Amino acid sequence: MADINIFLFVPNLIGFLRVILGIASLFFMTTQPIVAMALYWSSAFADVFDGMAARHFNQSTTFGAVLDMVSDRCTTLCLWFTCAQFYPDYVVYFQLLAILDISSHWFQMYDALTQGKTSHKLIKLDENPVLRFYYWKPVLFSLCSANELFFMAIYLLHFDIKGMDVSPTDMPLYFWELIRDISLPMMVAKHAVGLVQLYAASSNIGGADQLRHIREREAAAKNK
Repeated sequence: MADINIFLFVPNLIGFLRVILGIASLFFMTTQPIVAMALYWSSAFADVFDGMAARHFNQSTTFGAVLDMVSDRCTTLCLWFTCAQFYPDYVVYFQLLAILDISSHWFQMYDALTQGKTSHKLIKLDENPVLRFYYWKPVLFSLCSANELFFMAIYLLHFDIKGMDVSPTDMPLYFWELIRDISLPMMVAKHAVGLVQLYAASSNIGGADQLRHIREREAAAKNK
């Protein structure tokens, strides 16, 4: 049988491209917002296609799932760090979001891998109903997109990039202001789910530890 190089699987190549685009955006974050967001959004949008490619070519891998999750976290965090510089009064909120985002996804990924899953997005029917609903593709896509759009909006608004006036009245309402206002509650909902995810994954990992210790004590008692 010929050797299989999973790093050359199509979805993983898309993942590597996402990393390159995300890193490239960092060099323009504080000086050229349009270029930065074009690169950043291209990286985020490519996330749609790696999963499609994995299913189409039957090339799903644990490495690809981890790469997808880590690249998402890193690019989003870099945008948050930049926004924290632009909005210093809200630094603590960006810090709390970073802590929640990293910890909840790390715990969820670790829990998934210890259960033998290939992705942290695979939720069984008997698991947490909130997470099962959240990881339903239309919901996941909507909330993740809204989350990205909210932070893109406040990033662009810092540079006074408002877009066209979309107000049907004489009172002006600009495009990126509208995006910010619409996406705000969905962004909050996404991170509320992050709390649920952190709790559920922690409970699963702790439960597995508890079961292991019970079995070890029972085995030790039998050997006495």
